[in-house]
Amino acid sequence: MDTINVLSTVAFSDALVEKLASVSPRLAISIRKIRSPEDFSGVLDDVEILYAFYTLPEPAQAPNLRWVQLHTAGAERIHSHPLYTETDILFTNTSGIHAINMGEYVMGQILVLAHRFPLLSEQQSRSFWPMDRWERYTPDELYGKTIGIVGYGSIGRQVARLARAFGMKALAIKRNAKDPTDSDYTLPGVGDPSGDLPDRIYPPQAIRSFLGECDVVVLALPLTEETHHLITTETLQAMKTSAFLVNVSRGGVVDEAALIKALNEGWIAGAVLDVFEEEPLPEDSPLWKTHNLIITPHIAGHTPHYHERAAGVFAENLRRYIANQPLVNVIERERGY
Repeated sequence: MDTINVLSTVAFSDALVEKLASVSPRLAISIRKIRSPEDFSGVLDDVEILYAFYTLPEPAQAPNLRWVQLHTAGAERIHSHPLYTETDILFTNTSGIHAINMGEYVMGQILVLAHRFPLLSEQQSRSFWPMDRWERYTPDELYGKTIGIVGYGSIGRQVARLARAFGMKALAIKRNAKDPTDSDYTLPGVGDPSGDLPDRIYPPQAIRSFLGECDVVVLALPLTEETHHLITTETLQAMKTSAFLVNVSRGGVVDEAALIKALNEGWIAGAVLDVFEEEPLPEDSPLWKTHNLIITPHIAGHTPHYHERAAGVFAENLRRYIANQPLVNVIERERGY
């Protein structure tokens, strides 16, 4: 029975390493801190499986590597790496593990906007109770509103589930609108694997008519050549003037200059950005002072359970790998995710 050598550059706890190793006695799992590609030299000669963040070896450094499990869902940062472009090594990601925390983040921020919490916080800082508080702080109830989810993956599906609990109607945009199901990794009891929750699923070509129906638009799609600057002047002008935009995907999906203009001129009512075209967001970025915009420092995907859930994906894929079964969350090179 041949040993399968596995190297992780992510410092899983001893308990999680033990969980991974328990998948099969064939697995020999080691942890190594890697700060740069040079650190891979002489380390991967007999390694078949690599678990890594974005730092990857050159092809010559990994002669026996067959599969890379990424610690993230997004893969755009490896698209130009030789290990991705010049080999047939299998790549998988951790899509599916972010649904709970990011779904809660999205709904929380929608409530923040709808219930005027930024204005209320500002008023508190002034130690003053305004006489026109009823008119000034009247909230928008979510019940009966329409949420539109651009990118109906694991995060978008959990957002739909939570939005339904608030009595919202759900619409979605999906690359293959004719197939609503989700075949990627899913946490138990989370999301919408069968794709039954949306009232309607639109193809990407119908984005303008889709946007015109939505009171809240949530961006939860991967960044590819096709989705870069998906949100532009034209699409923002297709939204309702009372609508909110929430981006938890990647900063490059939104034309930030167009969004600044849209918010300052009242094309839409408000927005939340957790991701940006340049990160960290520069101190001189006009986004910091843009009207009706909430900014958070790319933290929506973080959770104290991240390593545990990521190890769950890896364990499932290790089991499938040893059983010679198809892996979950395989990155398809032709579409980039």
